[in-house]
This record gives sequence, structure tokens and C-alpha cells, in this order.
Amino acid sequence: MSSINFDPKPTISIILSTYNRAEYLNDCINSVLQQTFQDFELIVVDDGSQDHTFEIVNDYLRKFNHIRYLKHQNRKLAYARNAGIQASFGDYITFLDSDDTYKPNHLQSRWEFMQANPEIDLIVGGFEIAEEFFVADYFQPDQVISIRECIAGGTFFGERRIFFELKGFNNIAYGEDVDLWERAEKTFKTQKIKEPETYVYTRAEDSITKVFLDEISSAN
Repeated sequence: MSSINFDPKPTISIILSTYNRAEYLNDCINSVLQQTFQDFELIVVDDGSQDHTFEIVNDYLRKFNHIRYLKHQNRKLAYARNAGIQASFGDYITFLDSDDTYKPNHLQSRWEFMQANPEIDLIVGGFEIAEEFFVADYFQPDQVISIRECIAGGTFFGERRIFFELKGFNNIAYGEDVDLWERAEKTFKTQKIKEPETYVYTRAEDSITKVFLDEISSAN
């Protein structure tokens, strides 16, 4: 069976997964709308929020036809990202966590990198943080490492087919970003980048990395 055609088909699909982050959403979504590269769709995947997330998003849905909204029961980040991947139409897929933002040239810089390096299938990295902080090490959970040394899943950028061939993110307790990257390295041509730092990483008080680290600290 042939696929259904949608017009226009975006170059980039941005998957924004969120859960009870209404207070961050305006800044997050506005940073997408302010991109210098405008050939994108934004898929907001609401992982069962119980705050006023829909009211925030609905204002944008009324104004912009390249924003879509999906909601399901709370199933955690990996499931939410996978739902967005399944719903995407773009040639490329990237991500944005709802407490983070893009600088205006984020999409442009990633798209230009991929055009200049067609042998690369998937890239990660190039993020800015307001202040240094540490998270649990995926490989040694009882140890901590700087966030700067981590795989930040929000910065993944690659062809849509890559994520389908990898079968998306695995729903594991911690480190689904590292897990996907390790699997990608075995099959595809991957590259970590440090610049430009166009993804702005913000750590919410109830972020997954902070909660997991606090749990480990309490256990010890």
C-alpha cells in the first residue's frame, strides 16, 4: 500500500516531549518559531500532563498549521519520543525537551552540517548550559559526571529513517539517550559535535537526571 501524501512535507520534524512543564512551554515553543530555518513541523507530545499544558499549546495550534499536538497517558520520555517519531513526516528528526530552548540558528546549523557532511547519519551535541552540574553516570550509576560529558538526547539530529531502523528509544529506567547512541554507533556513521552551542539546556528541579541522582544519593 502506498503512503498517503501530505503537503507540504517538512524538511525537519521537531519532537517536543513534555510532562507538567506548562511554565516552560511558551519560551520553549517560541524559540522554535523564531528559527532562521522555517521548513519544519513541531510535534508536541504530551505525556499525560495534569497541569494547563494543553491550554498553553492550544494557543499555538490556533495560529500555526505546522504545529501538532498528541496526548497519551503517562508512559515516560522514551515512549513519548517514539510516539513523536511515528507521527513525524520530515526528512530529518530532532528533539527538544520542554524545559529547554533553541537559539535562533539551531536548526539552520544542524541542517547545514548534514548537507556539508552527507556521509554522517546522526549527530549529537552542541549545547549550552547556564551553570555546571553533575548527573549519574550511565555506565557507573554510583558515580557522577559533568553534564557536558553526556549524550543529550535533545540534540540528536538525523535522517528520519535512522530512528525507525533503530526502532526508537528503549524504555529503560535511565540513560535512554546513551542507549540509542550506542546502538546507532554500531550501525551508522555518527559524530559528536561541540559547536555551535545552539541548544540551551535547562535543568528543571524535577528533571529525570536530577530525580535519578537524588534517588541514588538517598540510597547511599
